[in-house]
Amino acid sequence: GNDTMSASSKKKLRAEENTAKLTEKQLAQQKEDKKVKIYTTAFAAVLVILIAIAAFTGISRSISNSGSREKKTVALTLGDTTLSNAELSYYYMDTVNNFYSQNGAYAMLYGLDTSKSLDQQVYDADAGTTWADYFLTAAEQSARAIYALATEAQAQGYTLSESEQSQLDSMESMLQLYAQVYGFKDVDSYLKAMYGNGSSLETYKEYYRLNLLASGYQTQYRDSLTYTADQVKAKDAENPASYNSYTYNQYYISASRYLDENATAEEKAAAAEADAKAVTGEDITSVAKLDAAIAALPVNAETSASSSSMTDQRYTSVNSLIAQWISDSSRKEGDKTYIASTSTTTDENGSEVTTVSGYYVVYFISANDNSFPLVNVRHILSGFEGGTTENGTTTYSDEEKAAAKEKAEEWLDEWESGAATEESFAELAKANSTDTGSKENGGLYEDVYPGQMVSAFNNWCFDSTRKPGDTGIVETTYGYHVMYFVGSAQDTYREYLVKSDLASEDYSNWYNTLVDNLSMTVGDTSYMRKNITLSTNN
Repeated sequence: GNDTMSASSKKKLRAEENTAKLTEKQLAQQKEDKKVKIYTTAFAAVLVILIAIAAFTGISRSISNSGSREKKTVALTLGDTTLSNAELSYYYMDTVNNFYSQNGAYAMLYGLDTSKSLDQQVYDADAGTTWADYFLTAAEQSARAIYALATEAQAQGYTLSESEQSQLDSMESMLQLYAQVYGFKDVDSYLKAMYGNGSSLETYKEYYRLNLLASGYQTQYRDSLTYTADQVKAKDAENPASYNSYTYNQYYISASRYLDENATAEEKAAAAEADAKAVTGEDITSVAKLDAAIAALPVNAETSASSSSMTDQRYTSVNSLIAQWISDSSRKEGDKTYIASTSTTTDENGSEVTTVSGYYVVYFISANDNSFPLVNVRHILSGFEGGTTENGTTTYSDEEKAAAKEKAEEWLDEWESGAATEESFAELAKANSTDTGSKENGGLYEDVYPGQMVSAFNNWCFDSTRKPGDTGIVETTYGYHVMYFVGSAQDTYREYLVKSDLASEDYSNWYNTLVDNLSMTVGDTSYMRKNITLSTNN
């Protein structure tokens, strides 16, 4: 379920970049990746009733006309369907809003000045496009994806789930509430302020319905993908290293720290390399010795420098510069190396110049093939209650925490003094758990993989001594969990990783084919709000 417990606790394996200083090239690359990502996620979160509301309240004053031009002018043709400027505005404003709510303070990193009008800022000088063009193109692609999926959903007889239908049903009253809070006389005038002339409850509802349909159907499709043992084996054989996890230590020696400002880039790099060589010598036979050598470097005097220990890093999270060395199958504990981090620039004559910006020092400890089983577990959550919220963060008092703990202990006692079976545990969860995502099915989470759940929950599940029927109480940021270990699942973590890759590929192909097969023609978009400014406080 998409409840708070399971959704927010599916922490992604942290990209190791946190610990390594990014080279300028990598930063530029990340920036590029991020742009593309904004552009390709069709429904990032189109179903948000705008959060960054303040950003747009200034616009409402410009609403004067009836919106008939916005409703009549065809902005986009998708297959046999036409979207007016008013209808495309829902996609456009939500694309802008999603970007702003995700990146608001960091918009400048992408070259977007939130205090200036979108159509007055260059997005791509070569193509001659503005930020308004960028968001409009993204909105058109988003609309194309939603229509392609919604049409396929209807063709396949997919209907909204109960919770999706209730979201749609409650949408009108949500809008009424927002209209009231922000001082609009009715929902239509609120929608006009948010989305522009020609917006109405009726067309917004249809937009919302199509989004729910597309989103629900694509989730159902993805969940329906299954694979045979042979398919898994074949995929695994393509690149076995990519399903391993690696434990190693690394340290980055930046060339910029060497010599003075008169030294050339080459001289600085040579000095950094000499130190990288020194700390990976024959005599470095342990992490302790590596760290002692790092601390002893003259450049580290007065600092407490040491290597970072990287534990069970998935191959995909290993810094790409060192991944090939780390994943070499002949690698054994105690192997060490240093690898240059380079950046390439073009000089005034147009020829490429490669500069060494530093060296990664790497000390190998072990590889793990992740062939341990996933787990099935039940829990009863005694969620924290009360709390004080400041800047969006809620903290709980010791008393509030103690109350939640007491409840959890009482439930465990009740279970122990009863039948003390898995069935009786499930009944107790159904009656008491505050985790809406698992309450209905007796607190059950199946095929739990490492790192999916918050750390204390995760660590309890994957304790090497864990056996079926074990119970316990763990504390997380959500409250106290009464745990019941059901046992090992059928799939191993490795199989799960391979299947996830297969599903991603198949899903992408399916999705791209559906979207590409829907013809799209851009019409007259002259009534779109290209001249909006994102922040009103500058």
